[in-house]
Amino acid sequence: MRPAIFFDRDGTLNEEVGYAGSPEQFHIFPHTAAAVRCANQAGWAAVLVTNQAGVARGFYSENEVADLHRILTQHLAQAHARLDGIYYCPHHPQGTVVGYAGECECRKPRAGMLHQAARELNLDLRASWVIGDRALDVALARGVGAGAVLVRTGCGSAELECADPGADHVAEDALAAVRWILEPRT
Repeated sequence: MRPAIFFDRDGTLNEEVGYAGSPEQFHIFPHTAAAVRCANQAGWAAVLVTNQAGVARGFYSENEVADLHRILTQHLAQAHARLDGIYYCPHHPQGTVVGYAGECECRKPRAGMLHQAARELNLDLRASWVIGDRALDVALARGVGAGAVLVRTGCGSAELECADPGADHVAEDALAAVRWILEPRT
């Protein structure tokens, strides 16, 4: 079993625009490839875990989510970086699309996506970290005994103004977060 760095998507790896469903709305941060590449080079699994409630709300389809993930993986590949897994939750309790409306175990902060990744990729969740821009990413980490880093990108700065989400560390962006995670500690 190996550790993983679980990356949130919107606000962490790309700009938070609210329900990004098209390539025109999907703007990857300049530091994203370097962040993922650092995890790769350290031998950690790099895994994307993202809520995509826009599917349940009828804003975009699962095919459009897959298109954006292809854009992301192509961007990473051009920079010699890769995600070991991509997991997303298309559900929402107030969704309007049949089959996607309702409660589920995969919607963050529930840990369904992390448990699935751990099974499929042979990951040690307790030795892993979650990087995200929301308190629910911190809660996700806490739910499986993983570490949590909140980034100031996306909604992170606003989250910090409202309350302390209880992260182990606050970083400027995903690259700074990965570098902090990988620093030797005594």
